[in-house]
Amino acid sequence: MGSVLLVIHLITAIFLVVIILMQRSSGGALNGLGGGSGANSFLSARGTGNLLTRLTAILATIFFVTSISLAIYYKGAERKSSSILDVAPATKSIPTTSAEPVVPSVPQAE
Repeated sequence: MGSVLLVIHLITAIFLVVIILMQRSSGGALNGLGGGSGANSFLSARGTGNLLTRLTAILATIFFVTSISLAIYYKGAERKSSSILDVAPATKSIPTTSAEPVVPSVPQAE
């Protein structure tokens, strides 16, 4: 259940960002993405504005509902301890060295 809500939440967030960027602004945003006149090629300026505004409102509502649902769903879930301090350290074998240091022999000139 939680993973389904999370996938719906992520897809909604992506579509929400795209729809917001497609709306007409002073900079133009992604309005010209679909060609010469962008989204205005299949709807009038007013129809496109109303459609994008409604889609933004619907997606924002879905986003808020899934956010609250995920918060409620994961509220009682137990968290696994993933801290380095909580995990027992692994035993490492330290190589033993001899008491005498090993010195490489240097050939001497005759």
